[in-house]
Amino acid sequence: MTAFIDSHAHLTSEKVFEEIDQILQRAQASGIKAIVNICTDETTLKRGLELAKKYPWIYNAAATTPHDVATEGEALFPFMEHHAKQGMLVAVGETGLDYFYHHSPKELQQHFLRRYLQLALSCRRPVVIHCREAFSDLFKILDAEYVVDGRHAPGVLHCFTGSESEAEKVLERGWYLSLSGIVTFKKSDSLRQIAKMVPLDRLLIETDTPYLAPQSRRGIVNEPSFLIETAATIAAIKSVSLEELAKATADNAQRLFGF
Repeated sequence: MTAFIDSHAHLTSEKVFEEIDQILQRAQASGIKAIVNICTDETTLKRGLELAKKYPWIYNAAATTPHDVATEGEALFPFMEHHAKQGMLVAVGETGLDYFYHHSPKELQQHFLRRYLQLALSCRRPVVIHCREAFSDLFKILDAEYVVDGRHAPGVLHCFTGSESEAEKVLERGWYLSLSGIVTFKKSDSLRQIAKMVPLDRLLIETDTPYLAPQSRRGIVNEPSFLIETAATIAAIKSVSLEELAKATADNAQRLFGF
C-alpha cells in the first residue's frame, strides 16, 4: 500500500478527539503511516503526549498560535518550552504571524514568534510556521533571528496560501512548503500553479484536521484519511504517480521532523 505522512493535523482538537480511535483506524486503512499532531494549548499537548504513547506513529509539535498569544502566550510559553526541552516534540509550532485576523497585536505576534524561533534553535527542532498576509515581516524576522552558520535553520510554511513570489522566497531559504486541501478547491488555480512549481524535494502535504476538508468533502470535519484526495490532486498537477508523490513527501517529512 502507498504510504503517506500527514505533516499537520490537530488530532487533539475538541472537534475530533472524541472519535480519535476511529479516525486513526481510517487513517491507517487509507495508507497514512505517520501524523504530526499540532498542539496549541495545555490540554491538546497533554492529550497529544498520551496519544503518542498509544499510537507510536503519532508525533507532536506545540506552540501558541499567533491568534492566541494575546490571551495565552505568556502563560503557556513555559509549558511549551518545558516539553520542547525534554525532547517530547518533533517541532516547535505552529507559530508565526497572521495579519488577516486581528486576534493579537502585530507586535505581540512578532515577540512570540522570536521566542519560539529561539526555542527551536536551542532544542535543535524545526519550526512549523503559520503565515497569512504577513510574509514581509516574517522573512525579516527569519533572516535576523533564525540563521545558523550563515544558513536558515529548518522549518515549514504550513497550509501555504501565499503568492508564487512568496513561495519562491520560502524555497530560497531552504524551507519546505506544505499544501492542504485548499489546493483541491475549485477556485484555487493560483495555488495549483504553485504546487506545479514547488520541487518535489521541498514539498509536504497535510490535512490541517479538522479544518479545510478537500473539495469532495467540503463542509464536513476533515480527517487524515482525506489526505489522499489532496495528494492525488497534486500528483496530477505535477504529472507524477501518486506513489512517487507519497514517497517524496513522506521522505521530506521524515527528514524535516527527524522520525
